[in-house]
Amino acid sequence: MLPYATASDAEAALRRAMTRAEAAWFRYTAAKADYYLYYHTVAVLLAVYTLLPLMLALLELGAPAVALRYKLQPRGARLSPAGFLRCYTDTARFLLPLAAPVQLLSYPAVKMLGIRMGLPLPSAGEMAAQLLMYLLVEDYLSYWVHRLMHTKWCYDNIHHVHHEYTAPNGFVAPYMHWTEVLILTVPTVVGPVIAPCHMITFGIWFVIVAISAIETHCGYNFPFNPTKLIPFWGGAEFHDYHHYLGWNCQSNFATVFTYCDYLYGTNNAFRRHKAGQAKLKMVSEKNVEK
Repeated sequence: MLPYATASDAEAALRRAMTRAEAAWFRYTAAKADYYLYYHTVAVLLAVYTLLPLMLALLELGAPAVALRYKLQPRGARLSPAGFLRCYTDTARFLLPLAAPVQLLSYPAVKMLGIRMGLPLPSAGEMAAQLLMYLLVEDYLSYWVHRLMHTKWCYDNIHHVHHEYTAPNGFVAPYMHWTEVLILTVPTVVGPVIAPCHMITFGIWFVIVAISAIETHCGYNFPFNPTKLIPFWGGAEFHDYHHYLGWNCQSNFATVFTYCDYLYGTNNAFRRHKAGQAKLKMVSEKNVEK
């Protein structure tokens, strides 16, 4: 809840006029408790994890001829409507009862870390710098957590759930053992712990994490995907290979960028795979010309 009775009080405290964004934030949050604003993230993430994979599922079910053109594993198991629904409901059944208590318990910690709710709002430059740092930190730590998940004990007892789908789809992104959900929360929050931010930045950060997870698990290599313009972005093709290999995969552990796999040599199998695909394509094109 903002400590200002009126917009004039807020501008007096800021010693300047509020921007349009700040005025909108003031109108929305002035009478709302901070914990209520924090709990918005649950509803937003549920919407993201529901709607984005749903659009891809509808594409695959409604226009399979179009979808298969961009499908990374066209011969992989194609899910029926019931299959997509089962994946979604199985995820929601454990994720929602887990997310609610975590949100309730984590609010005091978020306040202690310095995640602020009031005015002024962060500038675009400040938000961009913080989000980039969060991405790099999360990606590096998640790389090592993922490698840990592929040790025998962790895989057999925890990570095997996520690998039930060798040809993933968007709903698979949060489909994992509840223990892994908690473990992967740690790399996600380390960035905000190092550099506390505004609640808006914090919410955007979790949306970015959700969207990137859905994109890497979507199972499609769309040529018009804007993430292809981001240097070192792994994307769906990079992570799909990891799922394709299944339980014995020791390649492509990164969640977002590819630099860790490059530095530590865990992308060698993928590079050989890509080289083999390019060679087969070249031979096929020569045969067509003949």
